[in-house]
Amino acid sequence: MRSNTTLAAAALIIGMTGASFAAPGNDAPLYEFPYAPSLDVTSLDTSANPCEDLYQYSCGGWIKNNPIPEDQSSWSVYGKLFQDNQRFLWGILDVLAKTTDTRNASQQKIGDYFAACMNEAAIEKKGMQSIQPFLNEINTLQSRSALPALLGSLSLKASGAFYFDAGSSQDFSDSAQIIAVVSAGGLGLPERDYYLKKDKKSLELRRQYLQHIASTLQLGGDAASKANAQARRIMAIETVLAKATLTNVEQRDPYKVFHRMDASAVQKLTPDFAWSAYWKAMGREQPAIVNVTEPAFFKKMSRLLARAPLDDLKSYLRWHVISGSSPLLSKAFVDANFAFYGNTLAGTPKLTPRWQRCVTQVDQQLGDALGQEFVARTFGPKIKDDTLRMTTQIEDAMQQEINHLDWMSDATKQRAIEKLHGIANKVGYPDHWRDYSAIDIQPDDFYGNTMRARMFEVNRQFEKIGKPVDHGEWDMTPPTVNAYYNPMMNDINFPAGVLQPPLYDAKLDDAPNYGNTGGTIGHELTHAFDDQGRQFDAKGNLKDWWNDKDATKFKNRAQCIVTQYGKYKVIDELYIKSELTQGEDIADLGGLILAWIAWKTETQGKELASVDGLTPDQRFFVGAAQWACSSTRPETARLHALTDPHSPAKYRINGMVVNMPQFEQAFHCKKGQAMVAEERCRIW
Repeated sequence: MRSNTTLAAAALIIGMTGASFAAPGNDAPLYEFPYAPSLDVTSLDTSANPCEDLYQYSCGGWIKNNPIPEDQSSWSVYGKLFQDNQRFLWGILDVLAKTTDTRNASQQKIGDYFAACMNEAAIEKKGMQSIQPFLNEINTLQSRSALPALLGSLSLKASGAFYFDAGSSQDFSDSAQIIAVVSAGGLGLPERDYYLKKDKKSLELRRQYLQHIASTLQLGGDAASKANAQARRIMAIETVLAKATLTNVEQRDPYKVFHRMDASAVQKLTPDFAWSAYWKAMGREQPAIVNVTEPAFFKKMSRLLARAPLDDLKSYLRWHVISGSSPLLSKAFVDANFAFYGNTLAGTPKLTPRWQRCVTQVDQQLGDALGQEFVARTFGPKIKDDTLRMTTQIEDAMQQEINHLDWMSDATKQRAIEKLHGIANKVGYPDHWRDYSAIDIQPDDFYGNTMRARMFEVNRQFEKIGKPVDHGEWDMTPPTVNAYYNPMMNDINFPAGVLQPPLYDAKLDDAPNYGNTGGTIGHELTHAFDDQGRQFDAKGNLKDWWNDKDATKFKNRAQCIVTQYGKYKVIDELYIKSELTQGEDIADLGGLILAWIAWKTETQGKELASVDGLTPDQRFFVGAAQWACSSTRPETARLHALTDPHSPAKYRINGMVVNMPQFEQAFHCKKGQAMVAEERCRIW
């Protein structure tokens, strides 16, 4: 993934330059997207020396002119475009919510969903009535033997973290098959170390989390003394689960999260949890084969459910139903949820406007239907053709690089090229739109809509089991500003949203476009050969296709990057967790090298002129840097340091180009300057 994880979930982008749509609100009867070039000289800080700090040189002006808005935890080129794009989508949804006589079936779904989400009076009137049936199920639980069925029912219908997650995925050992998967979960804090670290900040966050649990339970009707006691018991349960969970670095190893078991083996692993009752409550036959991602976790969970007091387990479930549903309930619950997760954890002063949250909700639950509207208004065939052409050039560059590697044997090179040729390139949007006709969407039932959409998606995932893999499926919606590589699909995916100005800009010369969009394409392509992706073969199977010597040489070269990034400080005493970020760091570097090669191929024999005082080579690198212009609140920087597989923006740029002699030559840097490394890292 190119963008940071916080943006990956919600970062949408505007359409093509000049796109407009009637937007609600007296202040903006017609909203037009501002044009932003893929290389903006007003974003430069010319007082900075690019040979000392390319990021500051490229982004200093942008950072100065774009302070973080009060309702954002960070602010960036991606985030700014996300907000513009949401206004565009708001206009579409507002019209579809109000114009009921000319809508098609798909437009009815998203229009009525948005209308229900925006109907704050109806939501306020219901309070927590929508989740009362789930709370009643929990309150009437009489024995721990009934827990599996209760968990199955809650997992199907309710929002929340219920000990573990269940779904389906491709079989790591046979990517043509879909099997069931159960994975560790059940935590209310972002990551296991939040429960275990002993530093002052971590201790304070745990104290604040306890307060948040207690205050939310009081909103749910509990007396203060009871809520405080329950909060301590809930924290104790979550801490047990956290201790049994793999670290986020360990989870990067696919062999550590692939444990294929038949039904009897799963039951033997967890003797105190009746899986047949769980699956029955989910409306499913018990799967014959399951990937149990973390066996040690499930063994511990089974013991916990057998030994913890039943009232404590019920308190835990009640808390997670209320917490998971809080953003969907009345204002008191929304505000309490934001106070901890938005303000305390991320440092965001102000909640985003209701309309913005509703647009995001529609995109998350009815993304293909909203995506159709976005694509129809913003995405033309030329962008798709240009992207596919650039992708082919970058893949050709990758083949050249593989052939010229001096550290890889011919046998492994042959398998690498076989994998390269097997990669599918998906651009813009899926060939077939998802059918949401089975979901009942009502214009006055927001929580009911979310519950029914959730059940639709849960059932859709389980219906895949035992069926052929749909290689046309996407994991992102068309308006998303991001891109990704899927190792089991062996495909790279570029939604329409990431192929618009200022990320791809047909008005400008090739240099910034290849630095920006070319770097994104190369980034995703390199993920196929990073520390994770390299472990999957051309068909997407988890299979070792490397000889031992080549694998050792790869690891040694990857360790160079791990060592380099591990020296960069994020905030206070926290440095980049470079074993966690190495996949993205490898992809950043490899991707820009490939984009450089493709750009040089594209412009070979052409007379290229300087523009705005920058040579073509310099424009390539500035274009490659300006997608990352951003600012981050201290609390969010701390959160990312512990959980984000991406390095901070500054180091994604400076840490990358310091390893490229092409950058040194472009800006005439000299030995001893910060952007000139004595020893360079390089894999691909």
